[in-house]
Amino acid sequence: MTTITASMVAELRGKTDAPMMECKKALTEAEGDMARAEEILRVKLGSKAGKAAARVTAEGVIVLGTSADASAMLEVNCETDFVTKNDSFLAMANAAAALVAQHNPADIAALSALPYSQDGFGPTLEDVRKGLIGKIGENMTFRRFNRPAAGTHVASYLHGTRIGVLVSFEGDRTAAKDVAMHVAAMKPVSLSSDQVPAELVERERSVAAAKAAEDAAVATAAGKPVQSDEIVKKRIEGGVQKFLKEVSLFNQAFVKNDKQTVEQMLKAAGTVVKGFTLYVVGEGIEKRVDDFAAEVAAQVAAAKQAA
Repeated sequence: MTTITASMVAELRGKTDAPMMECKKALTEAEGDMARAEEILRVKLGSKAGKAAARVTAEGVIVLGTSADASAMLEVNCETDFVTKNDSFLAMANAAAALVAQHNPADIAALSALPYSQDGFGPTLEDVRKGLIGKIGENMTFRRFNRPAAGTHVASYLHGTRIGVLVSFEGDRTAAKDVAMHVAAMKPVSLSSDQVPAELVERERSVAAAKAAEDAAVATAAGKPVQSDEIVKKRIEGGVQKFLKEVSLFNQAFVKNDKQTVEQMLKAAGTVVKGFTLYVVGEGIEKRVDDFAAEVAAQVAAAKQAA
């Protein structure tokens, strides 16, 4: 019987990122044959992809891709921040962004079906994703992407790997790049105030109305005069207009010079911004909150039952 040494386990773990005990089991089954053990792990851990698919992927990265005449931005998610530093995960993410720029897929399913091989997995991007789930041991997903039409002038900005912006423009690239950085910092929801989604406007109006009602109740309780309905309406609409200016790009004070708005800066630079896309990693995804003590207790209980 072949002796399985710690160095052999470490070598296999370095090649596959698989758990140490799984590496030892695979080497034992393969009678010390490293190549065969690696194949055993790929087969065995490949089944983890289905189980991992149910786990929340609220971490991840925003990556940019380019082709001869197009740019693209993609969000790729995983379960923990640790995996966002993994070379294989990053290689897949960057390759996927390049595929978006080059092929302009219709959706995530079409992107996943594109030809791509990595780390011995393939022949499609989806096969690589599933393979890396088994290799790394975490779920990972392609969440969303944006690719402006080919030939569009695009300025981009990444703030680390968690915030990404694409800006479509005509005119000065430096000014457009400044706008991309501004969007990352100030996070507007639209270009102009008339493009702010109606549901956001109504929500802000409801908040302003509730605040006015609260002020009226306080005034009544204190025996002070209550403002007329006309004045209250004006206050509410004034609050809504203030909100619209705060969340629309052109009306925001420019981060590099708060004495002018973004619209004024662009006009001075002879530049027109036609649209922007802002991605923040995990935005809108409900993150899992782990109870570490409960998890350890559950593992101990399971071990006792197994014994």
